[in-house]
This record gives sequence, structure tokens and C-alpha cells, in this order.
Amino acid sequence: MKREIDVPGNKLIIFYRVIVVIMLLLVLLLIFGSLYALVRSRGSGPLFRIGGGGHNSAVNQGEKEDNGAYNIFSGIGKMRIQNAGKQTAGQEPAVIVISISFPYNADDRPFIEELASNIGEFRSITTNYFANLPRDKLASLDEEQAKADILKQYNALLRLGRIETLYFGDLMIME
Repeated sequence: MKREIDVPGNKLIIFYRVIVVIMLLLVLLLIFGSLYALVRSRGSGPLFRIGGGGHNSAVNQGEKEDNGAYNIFSGIGKMRIQNAGKQTAGQEPAVIVISISFPYNADDRPFIEELASNIGEFRSITTNYFANLPRDKLASLDEEQAKADILKQYNALLRLGRIETLYFGDLMIME
């Protein structure tokens, strides 16, 4: 009895060989990339960036740079504060919605840690300030004076650095 062996077509053999060559190239690329990473100095930056982020976009997005760039601290978050100041009969208390942020030096690690550890105190200072304002002062609130008063209290709390300016991201007074 004669047996015939079915040999794959010429096109299929070429396809398999191309796949094997591509896999070998990928393995070689991984090996050389790993060796290059071992030889490279630790402080060197990336060879290329994916996503088109150039030098200017890093500054615009507030990312850390080696030249003393500033980031924005917004860890205090958005707060809803009920005004407990003097109310006239029959008036509901006002609600203040506010979020506070401020710039800080991105290279000053101890100051960043101090800011993070004082978030609760920052929230408490802000709550006390707005909760104790009289209701009639809320309608004509001087935003610059409020920023200066809160900034003074924040800086009295800090030991390792100073906050230069505050930003009110949201400031809504709902009566």
C-alpha cells in the first residue's frame, strides 16, 4: 500500500518563515534593549516620548521639571460650607461652595509633605472663616480680602515654607 504525504504549499512555507524571522527580530530587540538599559546612566531621561509632549507642554500641564518648576496644590478639594453667622428670623443659612488651590515648588519635598499632612487643618481654617461670616457680608464678599485672611492663617500653620498666593477655583454663594 502506497502512502502519500501531503506537503504544504510553497506559499504556506514562506508565511511560516516570515513569522519566525519577525519573532527572532523581536527577541533580539528585547535583548539589546535590556542590555542598553543596564549600561545607561541612572539619571538619564527617556530616549523618546509617546504622545507628542514637548518641552512647552510639560510646563503648561504643571509637570515637574528640573529647573524649579511649580505645581498646583489642589488637595484641599471642593468644600460645601453652611454659613452659621447671624441670621435674621425666617432666613435659611447660605451655603458656600469653594475650592482652593495654590502653587508650590515641585522640588521642595519636605514642604510638599507638610502641605499633605495639613490638608485637614486647611479645610478647617477655610470652613471656620466662611461659616463665621455674617450673612450680609456674603452678598458683598471681597474675594481678595478673603484670600489674604485665609492665606495668613495657612502660613501661620506652616513651618517649612510659605504659600505666596491662593486661587479660588470655585466660589459660589447659594442663598
